Order: sequence, then structure tokens, then C-alpha cells
Amino acid sequence: MKNYLAKLSGQGAALPPRFALRRIALAGLGAASAIGLVSLLAAKTHQPLLLGSLGASCVFLFGLPEAPFSQPRNVIAGHLLCSLIGLVCLKLFGPAPWALGLALGLSVVAMFATRTVHAPAGSNPVIVFLARPDWGFLLAPTLLGAVGVVAVALLFNNAVHPGRYPLYWLGRDDA
Repeated sequence: MKNYLAKLSGQGAALPPRFALRRIALAGLGAASAIGLVSLLAAKTHQPLLLGSLGASCVFLFGLPEAPFSQPRNVIAGHLLCSLIGLVCLKLFGPAPWALGLALGLSVVAMFATRTVHAPAGSNPVIVFLARPDWGFLLAPTLLGAVGVVAVALLFNNAVHPGRYPLYWLGRDDA
């Protein structure tokens, strides 16, 4: 038990390096632009295009665009998979707490199995169980919202960063 408790104290590792102020500012500007534009589009079209999890997606898309979990494939497929699994579990089992746990666990498994891990999408089953939407939730806000923030990330990241975004769409399988 003492060894287990010692693990909880951490390893005392150094904090990760701080990003340059320019990169921090651009991440904030990109995130604000994405959510602002998708929100404006939602208001103009009277379509629900926003999910709370898309705000978390923006942290990755604009702060760490080179990371695997920030690639369009991961963002879009991760959100779709997790919303779909949440809806299936809700419709099959009802809003029971164990069903939500199952939905989240299956979502994690599905993202890892398909190599579409996008951590913010893991909150989609929770959103589904709280809101109890119909199947249209997969299109709006899930798919259209995810595509919207990715579209802004494509334009923004390629305009302000020297590298290319995305690193891949479907990717190649070297494993």
C-alpha cells in the first residue's frame, strides 16, 4: 500500500516547456475564430452546430496542430464515433448511469482501435446522455460542428504556421 501511495506523489518531473508568446496568442486567436465563426454560422442558419467538446477540440487544433489527435481524421471521426456510440447506448439501454459508463468505455476502445483518438470527443457520450437528443445529433451538431472547426483550422494554421496542416488525412498504415 505504501508503494501505491508513493506513486500518487508523482515523479517530480520538470514542467513542459512554455510555448512562445506568439504561439500562445495564435492558439487563442485560432480557437476564438473557429468557435466564433461556427457560432455565427449556427445563428445564421438556425442549426445547432456547437458542442461543448468542440471548444476542447480547439485547444488541440490551434495549440498543438502537429499532434496526431489534432489531425482532421481524428477530430471528425473521433467526434462521430463517440456521438454514435453514446446514442446507440442511450437508445438501447436508456439513461442509466452504467449505460453512460459503457458508452464512454466503448468510445475509448473504438477511438484507439480505429486510430482516431481525439480526447475532447470522449465527452460526447456524456453530452448525449445529458441532452438525450435524437439521431439527427450525428449530423448537427456533431459532424457539421467538427467539420466547421477543422475547416477553420485548415485555413488558419496554414496561414500562420510555417509547417503544413494537416500532417495526414487518412494516413498510411506503416504498422
